[in-house]
Amino acid sequence: MLTVGAVGLASKLFLRLGCSEVHVNGLPILLDALKEENRQGQGIITVANHISVWDDPVAWGILPWRSYFSSRTTRWTLGASDIMFTNPLLSQFFRNGQVIETFRGQGIHQEALNVATEKLNCGDWIHIFPEGKVNQVKLQPGRGLLRFKWGVAHMMLRAKVPPKVIPIYLEGFDDVMPENRGFPKFLPRLGSKIRVTFGEPAGITQEVGSIIEGWKSQGQQEVEEGDADPEAKVRIALTDVLQQAVKRLGDNVTQQSHS
Repeated sequence: MLTVGAVGLASKLFLRLGCSEVHVNGLPILLDALKEENRQGQGIITVANHISVWDDPVAWGILPWRSYFSSRTTRWTLGASDIMFTNPLLSQFFRNGQVIETFRGQGIHQEALNVATEKLNCGDWIHIFPEGKVNQVKLQPGRGLLRFKWGVAHMMLRAKVPPKVIPIYLEGFDDVMPENRGFPKFLPRLGSKIRVTFGEPAGITQEVGSIIEGWKSQGQQEVEEGDADPEAKVRIALTDVLQQAVKRLGDNVTQQSHS
């Protein structure tokens, strides 16, 4: 846990000294979910919009420092092999940082998603950016969230117990590392206003659970002849639920900030 602890504390320091404002709403929602007595064999999935290369790990600088020293209270996440695992040193660093190596182009049937599903089955916390890449809406006004990828739905379908799902909406990290930044490209911009908002898990978790249970009891038996991907419809339904949850949360945050 040395790597996670060091990065977590560095992220906390950056939020305190490198940002002009940091607003956190709903953090107790996540902290309550991470309590062992509240898990009961149920994994946790957090899903968020992805607005900069610094979203993770810097956003987790909002957690209590003691969270960084247990794998049960820090997230596991997926990371692209061609970006994070390009040499032995980086590979070791990211593996120690609870990042699961994922290969672009291999789709949902790859070992990384099996590993993540096993983490869920152990009651661990998985964080996902379902858009699959950085999407800075400020640079393309009106675009909104990108279509969520199916990987998160694949994990949900294969988890022994449908996971608790917590939507998160991030703001301001796109000012820390804007995609159109000039030299020095690798350094963060200081003085940004950061906001991290957690949504309530009850409604979305219940909706996800109902979709999965319905699929298990009926959908699996109703495979149409010649259907090459019988799970496609349920994956679409699940990712739609997640996308709408993050969008609603973002709309509420934007409305409140302008009121």
